[in-house]
Amino acid sequence: MALVDRDHALEVLRALDQRVRPVTLADRQVLPVSTHLAPLLPWEGLRRGTSIATDGDAAMSLALALVAEATTAGSWVAAVGMPHLGLAAAAELGVAIDRLALVPDVPREGWPTVVAALVDAVGLVLVGPATVRPTDVRRVVARSREAGAVLVPVGRWWPEPVDLQLTVTRTRWHGLGEGHGHLGARRVRIESGGRRAAARARRVDLWLPAAGGGVATVDHPSLAGTPGEARRAHLRPVG
Repeated sequence: MALVDRDHALEVLRALDQRVRPVTLADRQVLPVSTHLAPLLPWEGLRRGTSIATDGDAAMSLALALVAEATTAGSWVAAVGMPHLGLAAAAELGVAIDRLALVPDVPREGWPTVVAALVDAVGLVLVGPATVRPTDVRRVVARSREAGAVLVPVGRWWPEPVDLQLTVTRTRWHGLGEGHGHLGARRVRIESGGRRAAARARRVDLWLPAAGGGVATVDHPSLAGTPGEARRAHLRPVG
């Protein structure tokens, strides 16, 4: 895991570029994804050169779960402009944090350069909300396609159309009883849609996270923890 501040971002990215090139699974056109999330995708995994946006109350958790399998298989992931991303939460969702590079704060004028350098260096780039020009976003998208990276905008702020949109439409926390207990798992409904191969609407119900961490299908009720419901999803460290 590399924690990067904006003053040293470009230096670290250059070093990261040399470090990760041999292990980013560049020979694969599709990067692996959790079998629980695979039904939402029109490809066998995360297709290189595509943009996949996550949205809804659990957008950040969904983005982390989406890239987790690829990191355990050897790919690196970078998270840009996501200062509230918790490493413990990322690990809970299955991300190999020794293959996670964080660039929490990027100034507007440096955003295109930093994100473009990341899509050249690593296979997966998560992008948090930023105030940037649409022309800069279009350049980054074009660069990502050329580099064969998977770009994951988090939240409904991205000004450009994406290849696949994943939206958490329902959330319900389990684990709180009659005023006591601990949050154990969150049941979510995720719907997908997009362009071309992703145009067909899809939907799955999952535990995100499951009581023991990671993602699980809802046909494993034991993973839900104690029945109950939390009123606000922000009680957990990530969305």
